[in-house]
This record gives sequence, C-alpha cells and structure tokens, in this order.
Amino acid sequence: MRSAGTLALLGALAYGVAALVATPVSAQPRATATASPDTGPAGASFTVSWADLYLDPRCANRTVQLVWDSGQVVGTGRHGDRGRGSGTATVPAGAAPGPHSVTARPLCAATGSPADTFTVTAAPTTTNPVTTTTTAPPAATTTTGSPRTTSSSTTTTTTTTTTTTTTTTTSSGSSSAPATTPSFEGDGALTLDKDSVQPGHALTATGTGCTPGSEVKLTSLDEDVGATRADASGTFSADVEFRTVQPGRHVIRADCGIVLVGSVDVALTSSTGGATAALVVLFVLLGAFVVGRQFTGLFARRT
Repeated sequence: MRSAGTLALLGALAYGVAALVATPVSAQPRATATASPDTGPAGASFTVSWADLYLDPRCANRTVQLVWDSGQVVGTGRHGDRGRGSGTATVPAGAAPGPHSVTARPLCAATGSPADTFTVTAAPTTTNPVTTTTTAPPAATTTTGSPRTTSSSTTTTTTTTTTTTTTTTTSSGSSSAPATTPSFEGDGALTLDKDSVQPGHALTATGTGCTPGSEVKLTSLDEDVGATRADASGTFSADVEFRTVQPGRHVIRADCGIVLVGSVDVALTSSTGGATAALVVLFVLLGAFVVGRQFTGLFARRT
C-alpha cells in the first residue's frame, strides 16, 4: 500500500513539472521609440522618447545614445525608471531630404534598441526681388517771344530722373540766350540770363534743386560774386557781381546743399571807346587852334 501511494505522489509531481514546462512564459512588451517632431529640415532639433526598454541590471551606465541611420550619434539621453526615458537630437547638416532611421541605443541593454523614422524636409528657397527702373523721356525744348535776328543754340540736359529745359526770351536791351549747365551732384540746374557780359552789365543767376531754405553762395575764381537764400521749393535768383574783371570764360558755382555750375564770357570791349577817341581828337584840334592864335599875335606885334 505504501509503495502504491508513493508512486502516486511521484506521478503527480512529474505531471506538475511537465505542465509547467509545457506552459509558455508570457512575453515581455516590445521596446518602442518615438521622435517628436518627426519632420524638419537639416539642423533642426527633435526629441526621442522610448518605453519598455530595460537595461542590464549588472551595468551602472544608464546613458542611451541616439543614432542616425545606424551610424552617426546625433544626441544622448538618460534612461529612467520602468523602462522609460528621453533625449534630444539634432538632424545632421548634410542629411538628404527624405525618411531616416533614429535609434535609441543604450550602452547596457537587456532588450533590443527601438527605432523610429524622422523625415528630413528640403530647405526653403529664397528668391531675391527684381527692381526695374524706368527713366522718363526728355521733355521737348520750347521757344517763346518774338523771333531773333541772331542765331543762338539751346541745350537740353537730361539726368536720370530730371529733365532741364532752356527757354530763349527777348528784352528791350541786348541780351543773349540763357546758358544752362547741369550741377555737379543732385538733381538741379544753374541758369545765367546771358552768355557773355561786359564790365558793369547786370548778370542774374537762377538755380533749382537746392535744399529748401538753404543759404546760396555764388563764387567765381575763388571770389564771392553773390549770395541769397533758396525758397521753400529749392529755387533761388541772385545778381552776379564780379569784383575782379578778367577777360575770358568765368565758371560760376552755386553752393546750396548741392553744387550747381554755370559759365559766362566776360569781354573788355566797350561802346564808349568811339566817344573817347572823338574827345581826344577834339582836344588835339583845340590845342592846335590855341597855339596858332598865339603865333599869329606874336608875328603881328613884331611887324
């Protein structure tokens, strides 16, 4: 009886062991990794989080490397409790557009290294704006007043944005066509009411394009020949007086915030020359008459 009971107990134990061997152990959850965000251009930063990743209990290093395409380490993270952790990574500068693998690889792992996909987007293209400059056509030159018997040339000078028009006028006295010369800088012009003058004749300079309200200083041959002030529209008019009379062409500069330039010819010929010669002849004749009278009286007394 005892042998039969012993055999029965041993059989039950064997059955239990066989049942335990035949029953499979429940599998552990598979480790996962998630990239956030999962798209961006080269050089962008993103976060990789993992779960159900268990380290080897014999290893004390809890560092997890973030590997780009299973080769380049682009960041690191720290493993936490319960198989979780996260780290920050940066997309390589030379990464080509398209999907790439990002793997969370612990230095000491009891389970596999989870991975996720990061999609690299193309960098935006910058287009430089194109600026088009349109230049206005030159204005036509007009002539007013009665016809002149002497011919004169009219010059129209055109800058990038400003057109200067010269107008010929007549007056009661002798005058020449205005001379217009473009300024050294800025948009403006200096106009003289005569091409040539004689000593004592009036000469007027008119300018445009000056700084509104600025002082205007007129110079020629390093001497001051006039001064005034520009009005609110940047226009001025002033008399020109030469202190040193030298024959030839004189360059006149008007400094009014910008520099305007004009020129005029100065001639020393005068209409009073004929009158002076006539007076000289008259004095010579009078002198000869007086001397003749004296000689006639002398001869009369001797006789």
